[in-house]
Amino acid sequence: MQPRRSTPDDDQVVLAVEVFRMLSDPTRVRLLWALLDGETPVGRLAEAVGKSPAGVSQHLAKLRMVRLVSTRRQGNQIFYRIENSHVGQLVEDAIYHAEHSTGGFPEHHQPAVASSQIEPAAGT
Repeated sequence: MQPRRSTPDDDQVVLAVEVFRMLSDPTRVRLLWALLDGETPVGRLAEAVGKSPAGVSQHLAKLRMVRLVSTRRQGNQIFYRIENSHVGQLVEDAIYHAEHSTGGFPEHHQPAVASSQIEPAAGT
């Protein structure tokens, strides 16, 4: 049987391990989850995760160090965004896997039904 992919080099494996190490913190996962909605300033991220802006900035610096997030400065504000679609997919897959592990019917498998698509009950 042939491998599907080529074997990653040592530098790639080391960086992948560092990525997983960075994702071992609940606040960092929550920050990345919040960033799935798009570029966000530190203050809004701090509100989203219920932490101080200073603490959030420290977490974001670590995420930036391993290239999970990138920044853009506008005046005195710094905006963060997920570095690329692979990071977003990694975070989504981790959360979705956790939903499967907790039992029941995962939210991400429930159909998104617009209120206009819901048919009225008989007799109404």
